[in-house]
Amino acid sequence: MISCPAWLALCGSYGLRPVARFFWGGMHRQRVSCFVDGLNLYHATSFLKRPELQWVDLRSLSRIFLKSHSEELSQVFYFTAYAEHVSEFDQKCQKAYIQALELMGVAPILGHFKKKNRKCPSCNYRWIGHEEKETDVNIALSLLNLAYQDTFDRALVISNDSDLAPAIQLVRKQFPQKRITTIAPPHYFHSLELIDASSDKTKIKTKHLERCLLPPVVTDASRLISVNRPLEYAPRDSTITVSK
Repeated sequence: MISCPAWLALCGSYGLRPVARFFWGGMHRQRVSCFVDGLNLYHATSFLKRPELQWVDLRSLSRIFLKSHSEELSQVFYFTAYAEHVSEFDQKCQKAYIQALELMGVAPILGHFKKKNRKCPSCNYRWIGHEEKETDVNIALSLLNLAYQDTFDRALVISNDSDLAPAIQLVRKQFPQKRITTIAPPHYFHSLELIDASSDKTKIKTKHLERCLLPPVVTDASRLISVNRPLEYAPRDSTITVSK
């Protein structure tokens, strides 16, 4: 796991250094990195009322948005925070998913939740809520850091958080040759600020998630380490009908 400010060790931990360009049939292949706002995607997917879609393979999902043979997916980063204020079962589901992503070559980068006092403006009822911290900062810093290290030609940013707009604008200003595509999670609208800041935009559809689910058991290359899919994320029937 990587936590802020440990993202500075990204390159050493995951072998992410300025990499050579990829070639296909003698043609230069553009390097693509994907930056996933984990909780943004999780909450958006929750609106679909289909828990099995949370068990999504982020590398396969990222490849859907590549431009055929002219691009190569090089890196996928998953930005999230452990939700220790939820039920023990939900915590186990989250930890299993993060472990499965790591086995698939995705780099998790962790923030944290902070307690926050809340009050109802109508009845003055008070309670303690929890607010995610550092995810948008970690995404912004990673975008800038890896742009300066020249590890990508195009970045995919899966989020509709407008707080990322300044970082995207800065990367495009400092590196005009690099392109950044913002990808809205399912059910969510595009952020107008992100549209203005980015090179282009697209959206995750339900059918994309359906086609990119992880297997019931995820193993590493050696097949010595494995993670089982939580029962909550099992399809409701044996056959998944893919949306059109």
